[in-house]
Amino acid sequence: MIIRQFAIYGVLGLTYLGLALGYIPGLRMNRATIALVGSAFLIALGAVNLTEAWQAIDANTIVFLLSMMVVNASLTYAGFFARSLSILLSITRSPLGLLIALTFASGILSAVFLNDTIALIFTPLVLGLTQALSLNPIPYLLAIAGATNIGSVATLSGNPQNILIGSFSGIPYLNFLGALAPVALIGLIIQIGLLWLLYPDVRSTQPCQQLATGNHRIYKPLFNKTLVITTGLLIAFAVGLPLAESALVAASLLLITRRIKPQRILQRIDWNLLVMFSGLFILTRVTEKLNLLQLFTHAVNTSASFLSVTVILSNLISNVPAVLLLHPLIPKDNTQYWLLLAAGSTLAGNLTLFGSVANLIVVEAATNLGYKLTFIEHLRFGVPLTLCTLILAYLWIH
Repeated sequence: MIIRQFAIYGVLGLTYLGLALGYIPGLRMNRATIALVGSAFLIALGAVNLTEAWQAIDANTIVFLLSMMVVNASLTYAGFFARSLSILLSITRSPLGLLIALTFASGILSAVFLNDTIALIFTPLVLGLTQALSLNPIPYLLAIAGATNIGSVATLSGNPQNILIGSFSGIPYLNFLGALAPVALIGLIIQIGLLWLLYPDVRSTQPCQQLATGNHRIYKPLFNKTLVITTGLLIAFAVGLPLAESALVAASLLLITRRIKPQRILQRIDWNLLVMFSGLFILTRVTEKLNLLQLFTHAVNTSASFLSVTVILSNLISNVPAVLLLHPLIPKDNTQYWLLLAAGSTLAGNLTLFGSVANLIVVEAATNLGYKLTFIEHLRFGVPLTLCTLILAYLWIH
């Protein structure tokens, strides 16, 4: 019995350590496989049975996340994101204007769609743009990484952790938007000011010699259909219809098509993220059963301590596991703490290069195209940005 308990605690601890590192030394495992393998061992050890494990997985969250991925993939193939960037960049021709346009474009689109999607799509487009204009790409890459995190804090559909919070708290979409949109908007302005201070090259308001936005192919029938369905989805969110069900219907309508092979849409689904979520739900149920959440009960004593613990955990084990660990401590009707959890877990992602998936996407995409964004380069931008936005969020919500 003692050996079994020791094994359960050991597996749980090693799994969370692997989630914190993002890998297991000597093994080819990512966070998804770490969460899945850890859950499997805990089931085998009897920490939970298979029925309990299955019931621990929140269907609303998985369905909502999967459906939004289908919507985002359809918008990508329709040329929506490339067209949006082209339109925004055609408005200005100066380095500072481009920085402002990119920041708000990334932030606003991340608030409506998943932030990881925006980071993935915008990074190569922006690198091509800065190369054509002979501009230093680093401040513009930082603008995308920071803005996708900051902008996504505004809505329940902006990032995976907010999707979780929406499912657990039941906060209406517009109420959440009204509470955190001002934080996102002011945060984007703070980011522009910080990049203006750190990178003198972006201060110029003189027009560039030429602005090559590129000719992005638009499939009009697909573009129009996708835009109509996505607009309907956003209206459904606004009027208070169930998020998961609304997103599922929209995704289903988009999958009824003669123009795109289904495998093209399905290959853009982040199955790793869905598997990781499922495993994390099971890990959280085991953590609850073992009564380990008592370690964090002091975090709910004050809003300041709760926000601090959220930020620390989000950087130690990543934001999604942090939300799953902390959510059982929050009463469903305590809107202030739900908002603090959303703001803290999201804004903490800007602290370091490894703080969020969006950051890593930008870095990897840039590296593949021959540009290097270093840890230190990001840190001197991320630390002041995170501190300023967290203080702003605390004062606004508190």
